Amino acid sequence: MINIDLLLAMGAVYKRVSQGEMIFMEGNPGSYYFQLVEGRVNWVNINEDGKEYLQSVIEPGECFGEFPLFDDEPYAASAVAEQDSILLKLPKERFHQLLAEHPDIHLAFSKLLVHRLRFKFYLLKELLNHQPEERIAALFKYMRESRSNVCLHCGKVKLTRQQIANMTCLRVETVIRAIRNMHERGEVSIQKGKVYFNNMSGITSSVC
Repeated sequence: MINIDLLLAMGAVYKRVSQGEMIFMEGNPGSYYFQLVEGRVNWVNINEDGKEYLQSVIEPGECFGEFPLFDDEPYAASAVAEQDSILLKLPKERFHQLLAEHPDIHLAFSKLLVHRLRFKFYLLKELLNHQPEERIAALFKYMRESRSNVCLHCGKVKLTRQQIANMTCLRVETVIRAIRNMHERGEVSIQKGKVYFNNMSGITSSVC
């Protein structure tokens, strides 16, 4: 999202986190801009029963937890390292200075926020649909079009079936059954337990 050298020049520091480590918790105050360098981070809401709703899976180059940077409210979700990861953290006041000095980055950041908000409206509409396969198909359609959480070399879906269930408010058994039906209809492919998009333009058909 933002050039690493620029972030470092503004005072950002590297932070290593281990798999399963909580980076920040929903409801806590936010004082930093976070950008992932290596690894993967899950951005989730967790209810009192421990059930997770997966907001997003953050990949290298993406930022997360940006809401408190603009409204001074607490974090709207928690960030948990899905695997050992390296991230950059920049204090809020230095982040505001960066945006003031680089209006092009400010514009790009505004577009990112709108993009994420639009996805939430899109997904919320699909959650009203009681057909599991249609919910999953809508999520896959967004992933294909936005090139997010999909391997651009082979078309492999990077989300696990559990993550898809957490993102669509379905049981994992339902997701497994729905994806198997989609595979039988030729809408996706399953190879060695992994899900792949078919006929995705701009990528090769070889398996990673």
